Amino acid sequence: MSESFWLESASGPFEVVIGLEVHAQVMSESKLFSSAPTSFAADPNSKVSLVDAAMPGMLPVINKKCIEQAVKTGFGINGKINKISAFDRKNYFYADLPQGYQISQFYHPIVGEGHLNVELKGDQLKKVRIERIHLEQDAGKSIHDLQPGKTCIDLNRSGTALMEIVTFPDMRTPEEAMAFMKKLRLILRYLGTSDGNMDEGSLRADVNISIHKPGTPFGPRAEIKNVNSIRFIGQAIEYEAQRQLEVLESGGTLKQETRLFDAGKGITRPMRSKEDAVDYRYFPDPDLLPVVLTDDFINNTKAGLPELPDQKKDRLMKDYGLTSYEATILVDDVEVARFYEATMAKVKKKEQTTAKLAFNWLSGDLFGFLNKENKTIHESPISPESLAELITLIETDVISGRIAKDVFVEMTTTQKTPGTIVDEKGLKQITNTKELDQIIENVLTNNQQMVRDYNSGKDKLFGFFVGQVMKDTGGKANPATVNQLLKEKLSKI
Repeated sequence: MSESFWLESASGPFEVVIGLEVHAQVMSESKLFSSAPTSFAADPNSKVSLVDAAMPGMLPVINKKCIEQAVKTGFGINGKINKISAFDRKNYFYADLPQGYQISQFYHPIVGEGHLNVELKGDQLKKVRIERIHLEQDAGKSIHDLQPGKTCIDLNRSGTALMEIVTFPDMRTPEEAMAFMKKLRLILRYLGTSDGNMDEGSLRADVNISIHKPGTPFGPRAEIKNVNSIRFIGQAIEYEAQRQLEVLESGGTLKQETRLFDAGKGITRPMRSKEDAVDYRYFPDPDLLPVVLTDDFINNTKAGLPELPDQKKDRLMKDYGLTSYEATILVDDVEVARFYEATMAKVKKKEQTTAKLAFNWLSGDLFGFLNKENKTIHESPISPESLAELITLIETDVISGRIAKDVFVEMTTTQKTPGTIVDEKGLKQITNTKELDQIIENVLTNNQQMVRDYNSGKDKLFGFFVGQVMKDTGGKANPATVNQLLKEKLSKI
């Protein structure tokens, strides 16, 4: 467990207490209570049904897919799946909330308590308890900068299904909160229950922060609304904790409130006083029956779960001999992990050295190219099959590692297979000992003073001879064969 994020003051240390309320947009082709599509970046008000617009007489109908996605997520966070859940009306007025209330789950959520084990620096684990997951509908969007003095409303997002994933106040540092958010987003993506795209608003967090002196009750919390970046979560916590300390140290009093994070200035700003549940006047939605899950539905959903990040990490380490660090790099992106395993499925050798070589090419050369070109693994011009072929050419001594670098560059620009490139450019390694023997003989003859220096004890000159042979062969000589032949010849001079 990591150390707490202590704030030092003239009156002694304060501990920071952090909890998250994460809103994850459910991956579903239609909304929670209507058949309207959920596609992103459509023209304003082009994805709105009469239900979403709260036209009189419209009744909500639950989307079974959203229920299934919530149950999957419940399993992903080690949560308790509630066989009976129900929807309530959360009453408040916003211009972009057509009904004047939000349909949510307050009294009976679909998922109960769970937890995630979050990896921190130094291979430390932090257990973060999760209080609940409930389903609710999103509001629309208010746009203030299109017409001076007016607010425009886009209801495309209205009625979109959200999972609100609420933690207990178990986190104590910005790093823990950021690591939790990263782990949760990864699990959602593996499950396919949310795309986790924070820049598109489909994953965002309300960050609850309070401070207190050790041994005293938690202080009043500030809720920082709709933080849409993991980095911003850390910045918001650092700023808000320090702000609360300065209020107390100056003799002020903290109050429970809702604030916004200004990413441009790196500060939080007051938004409104924080409402409690009683302010929302929750009551059961009269238009929706309780959701009752059968054992078959729950068991079938669980049976259909994919391999989750922790399971995949353990298997990659076991099957391929990867280190914890190497396996973590792969599982941190489900598509990267799939690319790696697709590569390993195509290589001829299935040994640990091959697995390491495949990892090094993927995490080094391919990642470097993709980062430079600002591309994702989806956009890679090199397929797993081509990378596997390149690795096989290296391991079967058809080409050297140095020549492979040149072949790789050619692959990124031409999309030709490595075998084709090697054949076209005549890049196969020289393994013929007679041919190499003559080249080495010429190198030694042309550098007789170096030979004498080597034999007098300057062993580092061996690398010079290897380099000259590689230069004379255009890098095509087999390094192992060159080393062996050189040692034999030098020992006889």
